[in-house]
Amino acid sequence: MSKVIKHVVAGVAVSALALSVTAAAETLRWSSAGDSLTLDPHAQNEGPTHTLSHQIYDALVFRNMDMELTAGLATDWYVTDDPSVWEFKLREGVTYHEGQDFNAEDVVFSINRAKHENADMKGLLTSVVEIWAEDDYTVRMRTDGPNPLLPNNLTNLFIMDSSWAEENDVTTPQDYAAGEETYAVRNANGTGPFRLVSREPDIRTELVRNDDYWGMGTFPMEVERIIHTPISSASTRAAALLSGEIDFLLDPPVQDLQRLEGADGLVVRTAPQNRTIFLGMDQGSDELRNSNITGRNPFADQRVREAMNIAIDRNAIRQVVMRGQSVPAGMIAPPFVNGYTEALDEVPAVDRERAQALLEEAGYPDGFTATLQCPNDRYINDEAICQAAVGMFGQIGLDIRLESKTRSIHFADLQNGELDFYMLGWGVPTLDSHYVFHYLVESRTEAGGAWNFANFSNEEVDAKIQAMPSETDEEVRNQLIADVWEVVQDEVVYLPLHHQVLNWAMKDNIDFNVQAEDQPHFMYMQFR
Repeated sequence: MSKVIKHVVAGVAVSALALSVTAAAETLRWSSAGDSLTLDPHAQNEGPTHTLSHQIYDALVFRNMDMELTAGLATDWYVTDDPSVWEFKLREGVTYHEGQDFNAEDVVFSINRAKHENADMKGLLTSVVEIWAEDDYTVRMRTDGPNPLLPNNLTNLFIMDSSWAEENDVTTPQDYAAGEETYAVRNANGTGPFRLVSREPDIRTELVRNDDYWGMGTFPMEVERIIHTPISSASTRAAALLSGEIDFLLDPPVQDLQRLEGADGLVVRTAPQNRTIFLGMDQGSDELRNSNITGRNPFADQRVREAMNIAIDRNAIRQVVMRGQSVPAGMIAPPFVNGYTEALDEVPAVDRERAQALLEEAGYPDGFTATLQCPNDRYINDEAICQAAVGMFGQIGLDIRLESKTRSIHFADLQNGELDFYMLGWGVPTLDSHYVFHYLVESRTEAGGAWNFANFSNEEVDAKIQAMPSETDEEVRNQLIADVWEVVQDEVVYLPLHHQVLNWAMKDNIDFNVQAEDQPHFMYMQFR
């Protein structure tokens, strides 16, 4: 066998928090701007949703606090003599929170469930054509050609108990976009480090340590109980930490960082984040839904997109809106992603005179109207960023109206294809450009383009994206990546704004380093 990869590594008010300031150190009370969208582990491929799932469920492999690919429910993984088949050796003696035994049947069930049309995780598994159990603790996956990066796609693919799913009629994932409610939306039974005690979406979630966890003795596991209270208000969130009512704040407001850093008993830890914030434009529809232009779509013209790109002053957004806590971006991939180059990430110079000339050349000398849709509780200062961008577009004659909504509504509208112009943030858990292309650039089909709400489509680009997973010649594959980036940048498919900078704020008795994917694996948290 050729062992390609192997790792065996061991608006809520403060008064409504009902938190005790004198709680024992092992109880972690924490907050963030938003909550998990659902407990169904396959319904949404979204950061805060994965954050909660990682506490309750396990994946075969995951990225630890240093972003290293680490053994989860799989202890070993490698390509077999057949280069299209991966084998995963599973951890023995693992039980679910409700007592069921974990085995290969659960892995086969979960991967197939995550490939269902309702699952937002299916885009990570498009190369998997077959999965089967060799025995109770060995699983094999066949891909449509060699796929040397398959384990990278599995870090947020959580494993469910097949019998629990059958008993509770949740063998298929929740249809999130349709607003479906199922038992798995508010209940969970994983093998992870913490068990679900209670769940009030957008209000309070309580977990307790799983003392039967397979990782006891491998990970610190010093947190005994977790209470998560999402707080959408930035000032209230900061006040909760300053008052001692919470111990850990995942997304401290940038305007409060100095105050938090200077407060006795608190620390702020910082790291570059694996996430780029950008604006997307529906360039594939015949006309926009909310515009004074009829019979044609301004966003379909590359000159319009270029004009908008050079109207954005990313450095001003960094200085004024983000208080220095962002890195202006020219591409939708941070520096540690394969395919990134400084040349691609070069930020275009602001040139409003040229932008107006491009609009006139495209047939819009008086500009046009459109609506920019943004979340107001998902990304750092998301609504304020959009407000700044709207003002910059106004300086080149575009009348852009801003609508901001809570993230659950924003993402549902986006996934239902209802938005002309929108904000989105993108992380790259595989650390490879194919993840960006497969979701954001590849034409929208059942097989790809799940988040390509820009409706960009190019057959030659599609062919190159689809060739990447099975291309084993690194030089050839990297050239395919470079070719696709060239088209994406030349066509101005998206308007990148910045790479986020992560800040985690916490009490100074907590020993916990920032993870670049913004995933706090609380089993690693320690107390001084």
